[in-house]
Amino acid sequence: MPELIKLNDYNGDWEKYLDAIYQVFVNDFVKNRPAFRRQTLRLKRHPMLKGKEATFWHLISEGDNEADRIPDMRRCERIGWPRPIIENSEEENIKFWENIRKRESRICLCYGDWEYLVVLAKRKNYILPWTAYPITKKHAKRKAINEYNKYIRQTKTAP
Repeated sequence: MPELIKLNDYNGDWEKYLDAIYQVFVNDFVKNRPAFRRQTLRLKRHPMLKGKEATFWHLISEGDNEADRIPDMRRCERIGWPRPIIENSEEENIKFWENIRKRESRICLCYGDWEYLVVLAKRKNYILPWTAYPITKKHAKRKAINEYNKYIRQTKTAP
């Protein structure tokens, strides 16, 4: 995985840091769109906030209300991780499963030993990077493992 990008690298200057991590996002998802298993990836652009796409904010912050999302430094530091995980989703160290979240079909990609999760939203003709975050809580790790195991059981027994 790419190196973490830390706020301290920018002397604690949030605006410079935000610009730097946004440039990583632009390079990884706007200028050079990745593909997920040969499927087109698009971005959720709206609502734009401070001139930055909704997908960007979903990758670096948390919260249910779009206008009130709070930046998460662990997410910010790993802004360079989603693209390589998406592009290398068939590698052994990335677990893949599908599920339904909030009545929508999602693709989950978990890197390493259940340490970082990328969630993609399936649409009719394309895929949206939806969110990504480090798994830091035991219950979240258990939930991911259970979802993965359930998916594996279902796909192995499906006709």
